[in-house]
Amino acid sequence: MCNLSRRNALGLLAGVSTLAFGLPQTARADAAPVDLPKPGPRDTCPVCGMFVARYPEWIATVVFADGMAFHFDGPKDFFKFVQDVPRYAAGRSADQITAMGVTDYYAVRQIAAAEAQFAIGSDVLGPMGHEFVPLSSDADAADFMKDHAGKRLLRFAEVPADLPAKLDEGLFE
Repeated sequence: MCNLSRRNALGLLAGVSTLAFGLPQTARADAAPVDLPKPGPRDTCPVCGMFVARYPEWIATVVFADGMAFHFDGPKDFFKFVQDVPRYAAGRSADQITAMGVTDYYAVRQIAAAEAQFAIGSDVLGPMGHEFVPLSSDADAADFMKDHAGKRLLRFAEVPADLPAKLDEGLFE
C-alpha cells in the first residue's frame, strides 16, 4: 500500500507531466540534513541569552573546528553571530566554523544552513518576533510563501549583514 502525502502526490504529478511534455525541470537538491550536537537544558544563545532548548523548532547551531558548538534560539541570532563572530565569541572567527545547521520549518530537523532558503515577513513568528524561517526545498518555500504571506525568500548567501537587525524592527528590506 502506498501512502503519499498531498504535497508528494502533487509533486509526483508535476514531475510526471513535465517529463511527459518534454519540458526542462529545475534540478535543485533539497537542503541536506545535518547531524549536529543538541543543546543542553542550560545552553544559552550567545547573542540574546535565551535558553535555547526551550525552542526546539527554532534551534540553529554553529560548530567550530575544535568541536565547540554554539546554539541559537532562532536563525536571526544565528545570522547576527555568523556575520560578526568575534563580537559574540572572543578569540574565534568565521573561518573556524566547520558546520552550520538550522531547523527546517516543516520537517523540524536540522538542515545545512548554507543550502536552506529563508522566508521573512510572514505571519510565523519565532521566540523573539520576526524571524528567518528555514525551508529545505523549493516546493516547501513556495508553499510557505503562499500559506504564510511571506514577503521575501532568501538563500543563505543573500542575507545582507543589516537584515537580522532590521527584522527586530519589523523591516523586511
